[in-house]
Amino acid sequence: MFKLNTPCLLFKLYVVVVMIFGFSEKVLCLEKDFTKIKDSRGIIVKVPKKINRVVTISDGMVEQVMTRLGVAEKIVGAGSECIPKKQWNSTYPALGKKKYTYKGGMHTATYLNPWFIDIPLITRYGAGINYEMLTALEPDIVIIRAGSCSFSGSKHVMEKSISLIESLGFPVVVLHGPDTYDDPDILTIFQEIKILGKVFDKIKTADNLINFLKKTLEFIKIRTKNIQESEKQKILLLGLSQTARSDGGAGHVKGADTIESYFMNKFVHAENVCKQKGAWNILNTEQILALDPDVIILITAWGYHPPQELYDAPYYQSLKYLRAVTNHNVASLPFSPCNCEKRLEFPIDVMIMAKTAYPLLFKDIDLASWLLNFYKNLYGIDSATAKGLRSCQWMDWTLDQEK
Repeated sequence: MFKLNTPCLLFKLYVVVVMIFGFSEKVLCLEKDFTKIKDSRGIIVKVPKKINRVVTISDGMVEQVMTRLGVAEKIVGAGSECIPKKQWNSTYPALGKKKYTYKGGMHTATYLNPWFIDIPLITRYGAGINYEMLTALEPDIVIIRAGSCSFSGSKHVMEKSISLIESLGFPVVVLHGPDTYDDPDILTIFQEIKILGKVFDKIKTADNLINFLKKTLEFIKIRTKNIQESEKQKILLLGLSQTARSDGGAGHVKGADTIESYFMNKFVHAENVCKQKGAWNILNTEQILALDPDVIILITAWGYHPPQELYDAPYYQSLKYLRAVTNHNVASLPFSPCNCEKRLEFPIDVMIMAKTAYPLLFKDIDLASWLLNFYKNLYGIDSATAKGLRSCQWMDWTLDQEK
């Protein structure tokens, strides 16, 4: 007859119970170490509460927001060649034998975090991700901003890259830049900031940042709200790039479905003279002459381009009879390297468009001083650092303008 060994059975049962409760307690402890974040894809991502090592694939927006949140020192790897670069120089010819050179251009995120210059680069525009380097960096989280140059024009490549990174065991939070949507909207930028605030447990700081950006935009919108339809200035967003000229065009032009066009309509109350869709349309001389805008705003396009290049460069003399050129109604936006998606300083673009289009409405705004106050409030920095940002974005032309 089978005899039950009660003491032995009870001991085994005790061991099993301890193992079950011990495992459950461990699982609970692990769960407490993570936060669930819904990213721009609508996907819930479990991210560690203690984040010490971050790899970003972004042209600057993520790095800029992290700087404002006070967590930029956690970045151990970048995915844009414009982040770990010391400075840029830009040269263009004038009529005769003259040449003009701009020196010391720098990404604002790198200016504020000089150690970014030595940061490892895991990918860049036109190249795949170095997964071996990524693994060696041992990030607690990888943050990717869709729309950045490293993934521009290839949603499939980005999705495949995300899957591969996740398969390595690294949580991936994805942000969607405004131009990745069919109808770009400022609310998506605010949502990106909110997500980063949650990731780094800096929700209040993120909300304060959003409120400051909203207040700045509202100030501009109130100034221009009474502009009548017949009074709206027609603006051309033009990039004077060598790339466009090499392809037979005169420049790159921002189309009607871009975030810049949204800013123009929503806050500046002006009209984008280009009705084509697309962010980097190549237009030839005849097409630009036919548009004949009231205002030309020069964007970063494969380099910085000041109004003087449009006025004086020999290869743009065919555009000298445009109304905006003859009236010297041309202004440059801040230097923004790797300019594939809009970044944190975007209200500067809106102010420059508005002040150039409607100078009388903004005649009391000293743009040079306004910029310093904007930088100081945006990043929580002192006046000396703000002046450095104005210089590295090649915005010191505002000093001459206000004399």
